[in-house]
Amino acid sequence: MYGATHLVGTRRFLPIFVTQFLGAFNDNLFRTAMVLLVIYGIYRSAEQEAAFSAIAGGLFILPFFLLSALAGQLADAIDKAKIVRIVKTAEIVIMVFGAAGLLLQNVQLLLVALTAMGVHSTFFGPIKYAILPQHLEPDEVLGGTGLVEAGTYIGILGGTILGGLLVLKNPDGSYHAELAAVGVLAVAVLGRIAGQFVPPAPPVDVPDDPEFPDAGMDWHILRASIRLVKATMHIPRLFLAIMAISFFWAMGAVLAAQFPPLVKNVFFGDQSVATLFLAIFSVGVAVGSVAINRLLKGDVAARYAPAAALAMGFFVLLLFLLARNWPASTQLLTLGEFLADRKAWLVIADLFFVAVAGGMFVVPLYAFLTTTVPKSETARTVAANNIVNSGAMVAATLLLTGLVTAGVSVAGTLLMVAIASIGAAWLGWKLHLACD
Repeated sequence: MYGATHLVGTRRFLPIFVTQFLGAFNDNLFRTAMVLLVIYGIYRSAEQEAAFSAIAGGLFILPFFLLSALAGQLADAIDKAKIVRIVKTAEIVIMVFGAAGLLLQNVQLLLVALTAMGVHSTFFGPIKYAILPQHLEPDEVLGGTGLVEAGTYIGILGGTILGGLLVLKNPDGSYHAELAAVGVLAVAVLGRIAGQFVPPAPPVDVPDDPEFPDAGMDWHILRASIRLVKATMHIPRLFLAIMAISFFWAMGAVLAAQFPPLVKNVFFGDQSVATLFLAIFSVGVAVGSVAINRLLKGDVAARYAPAAALAMGFFVLLLFLLARNWPASTQLLTLGEFLADRKAWLVIADLFFVAVAGGMFVVPLYAFLTTTVPKSETARTVAANNIVNSGAMVAATLLLTGLVTAGVSVAGTLLMVAIASIGAAWLGWKLHLACD
């Protein structure tokens, strides 16, 4: 049964889907409100704003490096539903600090809450994929993974838009975020309620597997991370899948980092145009995530991965060509003014298909990670993937910073992403040959 929509009406899927959706929504609601409040309402210099963005990004991703191995071990050793409830309870506490930071406009409190949300996401991350093979039938896992991915991006979209709307300007020119503070607390409570309904997912006992020796719990964070990555990456099929996913996230990190300057300095659009770009991209990934399940008819396979990666590269290349030849403007365009240009619709369509291809590329790979390993090892495998993905995103961001510093234009960095898609396609092809 490869149609996935029937899963939405089942308790074995709906609670974890809603919990993940609300988590992604709240994460982006808080981060967007925080960034806009700090940049527009607190800081008044480009240097402070740049420093804040760098520190905030580093603090959020640091827990993925440090704690993913521990998160994966715990998720395989303890009932995953129990961890969900603990993590979502912790989110309420975290958002108390986050809401206080928004109300008091206290940068230190905001950064503490942001770091804690990174820890929250680190421990929840392995569960949202690893729990699916325990609750779903084998031919439902791909569809369930696609729905989770689609719901995640819709949650990102909704949270980002609402976070921007709830940071308001006072008549005197200052900004406030009282409504955003109420919002992050309310969504955290809803997430905890949804988490209460996730069915039990106790540890799975399986016969010893020489590929996955049981090393037990290792509380030494650095040693556990190195051991986990080594134990996972030495298996060829997992190495190829994780490297392909990492290529996707590295390219995504570059695109996400370039959206604001691309809209402002290349397409000369204002904040509403930037929001449209994000909306189109999020919807496109969601569409691709669902569409690939239809194409594969529930079969977890990488046979469409090379074509999807090349399609993504082609549309990014087209976006580069459009950006390079975009006419200059002396002022920023509103959304209506931007869309009045016929070529703008080509940009929107192109961005949509970049995202669709990306969703079609990455969703089967996540499903592959959780269905080709013993159920007792799924969370650890996802955790190892998260560690490598985080490293790839950091490396891509550093490379992007170096290129921009060296004088490469915003449009020029899109060419880098288009070329990188060839590497992703090659990895997808190798995985297809090895496993399909």
